[in-house]
Formats: sequence, C-alpha cells, structure tokens
Amino acid sequence: MSSGKSVRPADRVSVLRLRQTLKMASSAHAYVRGSTVKFYEWLEQQKRGTLPEGPPIWICGDCHAGNLGPVAALDGRIAIQIRDLDQTVIGNPAHDIIRLALSLATASRGSDLPGVTTAHILEQVIDGYRAALRQDADAIDDAPKSVQLVMRKSVARSWKHLAEERLENRKPTIPLGTKFWALSRSERAAIARLFQTPGLRHLATSLKSRDDDAPVEVTDAAYWMKGCSSLGLLRFAVLLTIGSGKKRDMALMDVKEAVEAAAPRYPRQKMPKDQAERVVEGAMHLSPHLGKRMMAGKLDQYSVFIRELLPQDLKVEIERLTVPDAMKAASFLAGVVGKAHARQMDEATRKRWSHELDRHRSKSLDAPSWLWSSVVSLIGSHEVAYLDHCRRYATQESARQKAARSRH
Repeated sequence: MSSGKSVRPADRVSVLRLRQTLKMASSAHAYVRGSTVKFYEWLEQQKRGTLPEGPPIWICGDCHAGNLGPVAALDGRIAIQIRDLDQTVIGNPAHDIIRLALSLATASRGSDLPGVTTAHILEQVIDGYRAALRQDADAIDDAPKSVQLVMRKSVARSWKHLAEERLENRKPTIPLGTKFWALSRSERAAIARLFQTPGLRHLATSLKSRDDDAPVEVTDAAYWMKGCSSLGLLRFAVLLTIGSGKKRDMALMDVKEAVEAAAPRYPRQKMPKDQAERVVEGAMHLSPHLGKRMMAGKLDQYSVFIRELLPQDLKVEIERLTVPDAMKAASFLAGVVGKAHARQMDEATRKRWSHELDRHRSKSLDAPSWLWSSVVSLIGSHEVAYLDHCRRYATQESARQKAARSRH
C-alpha cells in the first residue's frame, strides 16, 4: 500500500498542476507528450495547402506513441490499437501522422541517436502508414523489441497483475495515497447512482461471460491521479463487485470526464454533441477493441465515458531506442494508425489518400517535404518551449524551498 498522503478534493488542482509541471520537465519527450495544446497552436498557424488534406474520418487527435498499445477485445483477442481517444474528432488524418512522427523523432533525439536517424524515421512513418492503406502493414513479428515485449506481457497478464499495478494490493479496496485520493460525499453518491443505471450495469456484466442479471455493487471508489494531462477534469477509479457466491467477480472501472476537443475538426461534419458520446463514437471507428467496451454516461451534470480496465491493456513505452528499433517502431506504429484510418475508407478513397501523401517527395529524402518541414518546425518550437518550461519549474521550485526554509 502506498504510504503517500491522500489529497483533499479542494486541493486537487494545485497538486495536479505541480505534478504536471514536474513530469513535463523530466525530458523533452515527456514535454511533447504533455503539451498537446502547443501542437494544436502550431496547426492553427499553418496556411491552407501547406499540409495534405485527407478524407474526413475519425482521427485520434493526440496521436503520440504513448497513446498506442495492446488493447483487449470483448472476446479476449488482443491487438495494438490507439488507447486514448479524448481528442478524437472527424478531421484531417495528416494531423495524426505528424503528431506520431513528432513523438518518435523526439524519442530518437532523447536516445542520443544521430540526427540523420530522424530523416529515416519519417521515411519509415510514411512507408508504414501507406502499407496499412494497402492493407499490407507490418505484423507483430516485425515490431521493435519494446512492442513485442509489451505484447507478450499483455497476453500473460491476469487480474492479479492489474490489481498489483493499479491498486498496489489485491484486496477489494482502493488504497488512498499518491495515486488515489478521497472522494467527497456528493461524488461518492453520484458514482453509486451512475452504476445503477441499466446501461452501466450491462457494461459491467458484458465481459468474462458474466450473467446479465448478476448484481452489481460499488465496492470502493477514488479520484485517480493519472497522467495529469487533463488538468482539473474528473477521473475516478471504481471497484465493482459483480455477482455473488462462487460467481463473484471484481471489475476495475475507469470513469473520465469528457470536454470539448481541442483538436481541429473538419467543418460541416456531423459528430455527437455530447462530448462523451463523441469519444465513444471515435473509439468505435479507430479502436474497435476498446470502443465496444466503452459507454457514455452522466455523472450529475458532467459528461463522462466509462470502460472496464483489463489486465491486457498496456501502453507502449518508448524511452531508449537503438537505430534499428527506431526504424521498426516508426514503421510498425505508423501502420497501427494507418489501419485505424484505413478501416474507415473504401478502396478508392485509400488510393486517393495514398497518392496525396506521396506528393513532394524529393530525390534525396523518401519522406514528403511537408512531413519533414512540419516535424523540424515542431521539434524546434517544442525544444524552446521545453527549456522555458524547465526554467519556470526551477524558479518555482527554488521559491518553494526558500519558503519552506523560512517557515522552519
């Protein structure tokens, strides 16, 4: 059990802000993953025609490498798919390609790989993505070691692993501490009401061949400090008891507030007005394994989406890369995104989009000039912003330490 101190509801925002600042200061790669809004600001500055305009499909909207990983389906099958759809919209698929390429290029820079590796990464991103449009993407055997390792780990995991990782124990409680914080009375009551609605009861009994009429009870719940990127939004971990006697089962549910996406969308495209329904709809198109396990709901006045966390759901961690691994990661992960996009297109649309991506290739570089110039520009602007972020963090930390000494 964690020895950390739980945070009161009134103190959540200030603690989250501090932890977000610290996490984003840890590395340039972490900063890129946590500074989604800066990516959107860059997109807004691009003149029309600078980037290729793909068909209007559901895109991830925040397609960095950390948002991809093994996801389990209702029938137990596991596939590498997009795991985080908070920013999903009907938009330009080129935005997902650029965001993924940026995260891979930043990971390469953080691994001290030669600068020419970045050029080759972008070539592999385009090749892997276009192969997926041809329905010829890399198989898992062609993935880098980091992806193959997380896939093997995913297949072997059980509830015990999930409980030890997420809850820090296997008892039917959520331990309060550094990750899980106490709820207010109103939050606890709202969560209890949420899981008594017919839709949520059905979601809870839909996995593992649970009986449709099995009783569902909220055993414990807590605010979940996870990621810190959605600062100030509600995020709850809810532990359910499903069934009774020998058929008694436990389920860990993730309840997350949905707000309007910051990702740019194509105009005049019809999307659900409810933000949680938007996330679920996007997940159904981009990551069917995950989408079929999700549901939109209301937690008092808040729009939330809910899914059961399964032991097999993991994220791909790309920290230290070799040159061969960087090439394989770029091709394989771009193929994952390409598959998510391609399943929304007919054959003619896939061919047109593939041809559009092929524009402006040079004789010396096999990646299109629009992708190269975009990633180079983004790396430069993010590096400046990252160093400025670190300076502000160092100044704030110095002030906090000085204040602490003065109190003593």
